[in-house]
Amino acid sequence: MKQLKNNTITKITTVLTSLVLLFGAAYSQAAEKMKIGITLQPYYSYVKAVVGDKAEILPLVDAGFNPHNYQPQPNDLRRLKAMDVIVVNGIGHDDFALKVIAAANRDDLIVIEANKDVPLLPAMGQSVGDGAVNPHTFVGLSTTIQKVYTIANELSKLDPENARFYRKNARKYAAHFRKLKHEAMTTLGDLDTSGMVVATTHNAYGYILQEFGVDVAAVIEPAHGVEPSASQLQETIEKIRQSNIDILFYELNMPNRFVDTIEKATGVQLYRFSHMTHGPYEDEKVEVEMKQNLDTLIESMKYAAQNKVS
Repeated sequence: MKQLKNNTITKITTVLTSLVLLFGAAYSQAAEKMKIGITLQPYYSYVKAVVGDKAEILPLVDAGFNPHNYQPQPNDLRRLKAMDVIVVNGIGHDDFALKVIAAANRDDLIVIEANKDVPLLPAMGQSVGDGAVNPHTFVGLSTTIQKVYTIANELSKLDPENARFYRKNARKYAAHFRKLKHEAMTTLGDLDTSGMVVATTHNAYGYILQEFGVDVAAVIEPAHGVEPSASQLQETIEKIRQSNIDILFYELNMPNRFVDTIEKATGVQLYRFSHMTHGPYEDEKVEVEMKQNLDTLIESMKYAAQNKVS
């Protein structure tokens, strides 16, 4: 009986020890996960696609903010302290984050500049200065692919153990966007859009438009979210008339009251693009909204081709 009791105690002890080791290992693994910060909505999708559950993603700012007029808050510094690395746009769309990073004075923080290998377009619009670049690379397909590769490569250097996993995920994500572009090109076929002339309300869509051979003849807003003055609006209307602009792209989820005035005065056709920076942080946000933008672009190009013929 005594021997049986000792055996039972030994078994229980062994099980408990195993459980302690198991939970300890699980806790250690969770605690050791790299904490990756992001500054803008699209970069949440990129990083999530690359790291899966191998790292923790921490937005610097709560969802729902406007990056064009956001001012750094004390809570941003607190969040930054928890990050091992942060992925930034770094070319004008998240300047608020660069201020927070500078204020943190953290030599140990790794900053990944997602656009460091991306060919950049010049900025357009009345408010941009000389030498300014278009920071909206997340709206393009090829630029998105390049940024995801850059993110995967940089994270692989920091976490060699998961490097193969990161690069495999990046290739899979890139293949999805190449497929989207191929399908869009196939849908357009031999459509003649050589006469398509467009304007935009914001300096945001050049990267996706250039991939389909569409040039932007005019940018209407003086600055993002700032409506043109009466004289600026009249100048825009005259330019649209003189340039035979037949399509105006404007931003989903942003008020554009002056657009209705332009439509009535010129007869220009309106189409809305997602800026991909609104709403909650979501894993598949870029994939979903990029597809919506492509569908919109296809519709507009078909309209332009038909309009020129008729």
